[in-house]
Amino acid sequence: MSAPMEISFSAPPPPPDAACTVVATPALVPAAAVSSSSPSPPPQQQQAAAVVAPSPADDKVLVSVEVLLHATSAARHSDVQAAVERMLEARSLSYVDGPVPIPADNSFLIENVKKIQICDTDEWVENHKVLLFWQVKPVVHVFQLSEDGPGEEPGEDDTLSTFNEWALPAKEFDGLWESLLYEVGLKQRLLRYAASALLFTERGVDPCLVSWNRIVLLHGPPGTGKTSLCKALAQKLSIRFKSRYSMCQLIEVNAHSLFSKWFSESGKLVAKLFQKIQEMVEEESNLVFVLIDEVESLAAARQAAISGSEPSDSIRVVNALLTQMDKLKSWPNVIILTTSNITTAIDIAFVDRADIKAYVGPPTLQARYEILRSCIQELLRVGILTYPQGGSVPCILNYSTLREKQHCPEAAEPNGSFHLSSLLYEAAELCEGLSGRSLRKLPFLAHASVANPSCCDASTFMHTLIQTAKREISESRG
Repeated sequence: MSAPMEISFSAPPPPPDAACTVVATPALVPAAAVSSSSPSPPPQQQQAAAVVAPSPADDKVLVSVEVLLHATSAARHSDVQAAVERMLEARSLSYVDGPVPIPADNSFLIENVKKIQICDTDEWVENHKVLLFWQVKPVVHVFQLSEDGPGEEPGEDDTLSTFNEWALPAKEFDGLWESLLYEVGLKQRLLRYAASALLFTERGVDPCLVSWNRIVLLHGPPGTGKTSLCKALAQKLSIRFKSRYSMCQLIEVNAHSLFSKWFSESGKLVAKLFQKIQEMVEEESNLVFVLIDEVESLAAARQAAISGSEPSDSIRVVNALLTQMDKLKSWPNVIILTTSNITTAIDIAFVDRADIKAYVGPPTLQARYEILRSCIQELLRVGILTYPQGGSVPCILNYSTLREKQHCPEAAEPNGSFHLSSLLYEAAELCEGLSGRSLRKLPFLAHASVANPSCCDASTFMHTLIQTAKREISESRG
């Protein structure tokens, strides 16, 4: 996690058109609109305001701005990038994660751009810092989604495919990164690791002096989103490095297809698979991500085989896997992503090769609340849930705002945003120990329990959700 932003009161004052304080709730907030009608406070009060002073140009916070083009757009990426940079500079905005509205008077962007998204500011917001426009250097990434589905590589005797292949960024994974909620810092840690791993190799750092393998191991209980996080990470990196690599691919290895019915053939199948992967990475403009899900099925501990509890063929599989992964180290444009539910079953030599061994556990209370909140908002969007008494669509408060307002008099409002958010918070508290997969299934199970599924108001649904959560927790504990 990056170090918290330093607060300084002795640096030069902010630009004249900037507000002294900004409370940012949307993705981008006009800084000048916050206090334009208020008189300027005395200098003493300005010094007391908790505002981060402007930074030197080379000390600005880099914030990623992802620009998704329409599938039909033929505009040059460099032209779109320049147009977005001009738009951001002209609007004097503060930066928070989320979508950015495209100005109605910008016909070029409206014609070519489907979505503009601010990313990577979550850690600053967690530390109650607002990134104002003069502190930020936006890094604009322009991309289009591949609409091709996964391609399959047939296995021996045309049985199971040995791997699935996606061209990235893929339409199938659009929005996946944002939907995954973990403790603050985990996703940023993975992004920064990948950037460093690619940079070290490209700059020719001597691996005999500084060691790294470009291997990630995510481990933890089932249902916590490890595989989805690997796919989302590959998608995100394909966007971030699009200007450096003209083509990006995700190879998802089908581990079960690599075990042959013929004794001693499994090691040869692993070698054959990695030979195909090596052919892909030989193209320098191609960035390849290799995903091995449940890697313990391939990298089983050799000690178990030696003791006789595993067939000796598994030793050949582990040896072949380690040998092939070591060969890939010489190529700068490949990253291996692995997951495991049982880390104790993985060969220690493989674990030792992983640069990052990140535990992905059950979601925290905040993550549980935000997961359920995203589900409720989706049901409201499509009209499956309605606002009580026929009113407008309610705003389900985010976790931080709800915690701040818990002692406010708004609690008396029977069907308001605070009331609905409090019920959702109660459901999130009950769901301790449930995986992210189970949490996203919970609203469906709750809806299946309501008396009138075709017309269900949000308040009634929240009470049903609480009862469903109690039942699921009770059943999961036996």
